[in-house]
Amino acid sequence: MATLLSFATMASGLGAAQASNSCICASFAQSAISYSTASSFIATPCVKTSFISDFSVRELTGGHLSRGMRKRKTRLESDPRRRDLSKGIARASSPSTNGHATGEPPLIICFGEMLIDFVPTVGGLSLAEAPAFKKAPGGAPANVAVGISRLGGRSAFIGKVGDDEFGYMLANMLKENNVEAKGLRFDPGARTALAFVTLREDGEREFMFYRNPSADMLLQENELDINLIKNATIFHYGSISLITEPCKLAHLAAMKAAKEAGALLSYDPNLRLPLWSSAEAARTGIFDIWDQADLIKISEEEISFLTGGDPYSDEAAINLMHPGLKLLLVTEGQDGCRYYTKEFSGRVDGHKVDTIDTTGAGDAFVAGVLSQLVCDFSLMQDEKRLRETLLYANACGAIATTERGAIPALPQHEVVSTFMSKVPA
Repeated sequence: MATLLSFATMASGLGAAQASNSCICASFAQSAISYSTASSFIATPCVKTSFISDFSVRELTGGHLSRGMRKRKTRLESDPRRRDLSKGIARASSPSTNGHATGEPPLIICFGEMLIDFVPTVGGLSLAEAPAFKKAPGGAPANVAVGISRLGGRSAFIGKVGDDEFGYMLANMLKENNVEAKGLRFDPGARTALAFVTLREDGEREFMFYRNPSADMLLQENELDINLIKNATIFHYGSISLITEPCKLAHLAAMKAAKEAGALLSYDPNLRLPLWSSAEAARTGIFDIWDQADLIKISEEEISFLTGGDPYSDEAAINLMHPGLKLLLVTEGQDGCRYYTKEFSGRVDGHKVDTIDTTGAGDAFVAGVLSQLVCDFSLMQDEKRLRETLLYANACGAIATTERGAIPALPQHEVVSTFMSKVPA
C-alpha cells in the first residue's frame, strides 16, 4: 500500500565544506577542576585535506562499477542535479603508515551503515500521528565521520548504499562535508536503508527500520579498499554491520586489516535491538568482537542490556573492561560521561541545553573524542588531558541535541568553542 509522506525541507546544516580543513588538537589552558567550567582552547592545525576535480563515479567507488552503476554514471555526468558529485571529493592518501609517511594528517575511518532518517516535524507523537517528516542523512558511523570533519579532522567512510536517489544524496553529503568517500560502494540491486524515528516528549527516540535487506547489509569483503584501511590511524565501527552476512565478513576483514596496520580500534555498539533476531543474538554479536577494541563507548542503557547490572555503578562498567582495553567511556546523556582506564576512572559533567532531538548526540560525542585522540594517543594515560577532551566531547553531544536530525545537527569546531566559552564558571 502506497503511503503519501510530506517531507520538510532538509536543514541547511547539512554542512558546507570547511574552509580550513584543519585538525584541531585542542589543549585546554585551564584544568577542568569544575567539570562544568569551560576552558579556553589553543587550537593547533594539523590537517590539510587534498582535493581532486573531475571526480568520476568510478573513482568515487574505488573502481567498482556494476552495469547499473555504469548507467548511473552516464546519468550523473549528464544530469545537472548530480553533476556536483564529480567535483571536490577528497582523495584518500596512499601510504600504508597511517597517513604520516608523506606528512598527511592522521586519518579516522568510520565503517558501517549510512542511511536516511525520517524525523517527525512534531515531537511526542506516534509515527502514524506525525503530520510530516524531515529527511536527514544518518547512520552512526557516517554521523561520526561527518562530525570529525566538521571539528577539523580528516575522516573517511567505508560502507554501501543503494544505486538510487538516496544513495547519491548521501554520497554528495559526504563530499559536501569533506569526508573521503573512496570506500563507498553502490548496490544496484538493493535500496538505501531508511529509518523512521519517533521523538518522545523528552527528545529521546525510537526507531522503525526499512532494510530487507538494504544496501549497507550487502557490502562484501572483495569490495573493501584495503589500502585505504591500512592508512587509518583510528578505525571506528559499530555492531549493526555484524548482524548479517556478507557485511559481517567484510567488517571482520576490515578490522583485521586495520589492526595489523597499527590502527587504534574504536567501538560503539550502538544497540538497535529491533534489527537483531533476538536479544541474545544481539548480546552475542556485540561481545564477539569486544576484546579486540582499544576504545569502547557505550551508553548506560547498553550497560544494563549487556550486563544486567546497575548502569550507574562502577562495578557494572568495570566488568566490561578487557585486558587490552585502553579506555571505556560511558555516556549518560545530559548528565555527562564516565571514563575507565587501567590506571584511573572518573566522571565529567555534561552541559544543560534545550533538547529537541537526541538522534546523533552519542555520535557527536564520539567525534569529539576521536578528533582529539587521533592527534595524540597518550591523552588516554593523562587524566587531566582526558577530562578536558571529554568536556569538549560532552559539548559536541549537547549541541547536537538542539536541532532535528543527526548529521544536520553535528557542530563545527568554532560552534563548540563558542558554546564552551559561554558556559558559566
